[in-house]
Amino acid sequence: MLIAAIETSCDETSVAVLRGNEKNSSVQILSNIVSSQIKLHAKWGGVVPNLAAREHVKNIIPVLQQALLSAKVQLNQVDLFSVTNGPGLIPALLVGVNTAKTLCYFHQKPLLGIHHVEGHLTGAFFDNYSTCKITPDDLPLLCLTVSGGHTQLIYSKNFLEYEIIGETQDDAAGEAFDKVAKMLEVGYPGGPIVEKLASEYLSEHGHSDTLKLPRPMLKNNNFDFSFSGLKTAVLYQWENQKNSAPEQALVDLKKQFCYEFQQAVTEVLTKKTVAAIQKHKPQTVILAGGVAANQTIRAALQKEISQNIPKTKFLSPPMTLCGDNAAMIGAAAFFRFQKLKKQNKLESLLQNWKNLPTLANASINAKLN
Repeated sequence: MLIAAIETSCDETSVAVLRGNEKNSSVQILSNIVSSQIKLHAKWGGVVPNLAAREHVKNIIPVLQQALLSAKVQLNQVDLFSVTNGPGLIPALLVGVNTAKTLCYFHQKPLLGIHHVEGHLTGAFFDNYSTCKITPDDLPLLCLTVSGGHTQLIYSKNFLEYEIIGETQDDAAGEAFDKVAKMLEVGYPGGPIVEKLASEYLSEHGHSDTLKLPRPMLKNNNFDFSFSGLKTAVLYQWENQKNSAPEQALVDLKKQFCYEFQQAVTEVLTKKTVAAIQKHKPQTVILAGGVAANQTIRAALQKEISQNIPKTKFLSPPMTLCGDNAAMIGAAAFFRFQKLKKQNKLESLLQNWKNLPTLANASINAKLN
């Protein structure tokens, strides 16, 4: 079957075309086009929802056309349309959802709404050959989703059924990276810049001993996170130290703050996840979301798992699929469609061109169709 997927939950306009193989329960990317808005939002230091929506309106049709052309597929050949319909920025989500509804109305095809985080989770199963396959041996699984909007530990005992066992009580980790980068005036988006400067500090000086930031909620007897206090600690210490530092030492001081901040986030994420693994004993552990592209966090979690729980499989998406993209939404749609097919619940999908909701704050357990 051919699947067309649309993702516009934040500041990437993305359309993908995938081919699903129902015999071996796998799905392959034929095309995955992503149009980024980073330059547009950089001067604001964060995503402006209405500006993002305007760019989505401008870009969605050209991106759709490019995805179809690259996949060598015509719209009328598509068997299933899918779209991120929550969570996300409501003005941005509406562009993708309404585009998908229009296409499904015109071509009289089924439409499946997909939860954004389920997309990230599914995307971790893609191999380097752009094929995604999930088997019963992968379950139960535990997913650490870390992005600009989410920091959650999700446990899945049964396929496509989820339990949130821990989540951030305030800021998401990715948002904290952006805010710290803004405080230090090093640029946007914060994640890759902070990681780069932290790496430079480590190679130049080794580990930081003179600057110490808190590890929030690390000793709490739960799997929840908090990054607001860490962000505030950076602000106070930075304001205190930058005024007394010589001009030529400021660049090095910024690198030191980036290093210690990243170390604090990495330690909290890693130790909380390992504690959750030890309690729930999953077969597979996933690191997903935009922050999964951070090599320090990825390597630290993988090392902890291999040393402490070596029989547990560790997965993370290929680097090209860590950020928001439509391929992960199309893959999630394929597996959800197969489950609905087995349950004889496909009929309503033909009415989703008029019924599909758009849910800005949807839980991963919410009914999206």
